[in-house]
Amino acid sequence: MMRVFLIFGWFLCFLVNKGEGMISKSLLKEIDSVNEGGPYIGIVVPNAFEMNPLLQSSSFVANQKRPYLDVSGRRFRLGTLEDQKIIIVMTGLGMLNAGITTQLLLSLFNVKGVLHFGIAGNANTELEVGDVAIPKFWAHMGLWSWQRYGEGPESELPLESNGDYTRTIGYLKFSDYNNDTTTKEKRHKDNLLNRVWYQPEEVFPIDTYPESRQHAFWVPVDKHYFSLSKQLEGMKLEKCINATTCLPRAPKVARVERGVSANVFIDNGAYRKFLSTKFNVTPIDMESAAVALICHQQKIPFIAIRALSDLAGGGSAISNEASSFAPLAAQNAVAALIKLVPLLAS
Repeated sequence: MMRVFLIFGWFLCFLVNKGEGMISKSLLKEIDSVNEGGPYIGIVVPNAFEMNPLLQSSSFVANQKRPYLDVSGRRFRLGTLEDQKIIIVMTGLGMLNAGITTQLLLSLFNVKGVLHFGIAGNANTELEVGDVAIPKFWAHMGLWSWQRYGEGPESELPLESNGDYTRTIGYLKFSDYNNDTTTKEKRHKDNLLNRVWYQPEEVFPIDTYPESRQHAFWVPVDKHYFSLSKQLEGMKLEKCINATTCLPRAPKVARVERGVSANVFIDNGAYRKFLSTKFNVTPIDMESAAVALICHQQKIPFIAIRALSDLAGGGSAISNEASSFAPLAAQNAVAALIKLVPLLAS
């Protein structure tokens, strides 16, 4: 494995245009030096307020000799967590940032597995604010084929015959959510927005011939990681923001079937209910599926931990308070992460 990374670093030296390249020769030498100390567990987190509780935890010890490396606008923080060697990187908001950052992490560093964590909206009414959800599968819900008005479920989608688009996953029909969905004659009212059909992502696995296109929708997390996460069930999580503001019950860790991501902040009850009913999802976020897809393409073990900050679209006085309970949810996600990391050494 080390030989592979040294060869990769040597190859990059030929790609660096002196004075113009994003990665200088001196930085490549530092990356090679870091990789000699690997392999590492890569920890990917969307935002600073989600990352800071981890950096402030007594379980995290920064590397004293080289606490971080800055590459292409990202800071890769080096250290240990519960005595396990880790690299922490913040992606920024959204699928594009999460995908780019994860690819940088895996391309540059000797990483044996990826843990992703943060907060999320909730589509599962059986769970509550503060609970930590660990899904078995992730999907990107933002890749659509938007059908023209007048066409129906039986109509072939543009380029479907070429294998570019499919009707196998299912659709959202906008007229199902009109305020008045039927006429006096009980015929269904149309909506000019018609339908959107959900689509899988194109992936190009590293162990196939280049440009050999495959498709992925429900991307599984690593089976071993998911099995180990069962040991987090029953752990104690934070219940109170302060002395006067507490959740109705103590939060819990729950392994769930599915989570979804898209570049959309979903604060809409109708769409939340649709996602829950149609796809049986729990956490809804803006990054996890991108991390999952990159790790799937790169054949790297992956799992995501998402603490629920609100019931998407509301449902009770407490469930829509994302601004109030996001810090508590972030702390609970970190607590679950800290307990999971040492289990990976087993």
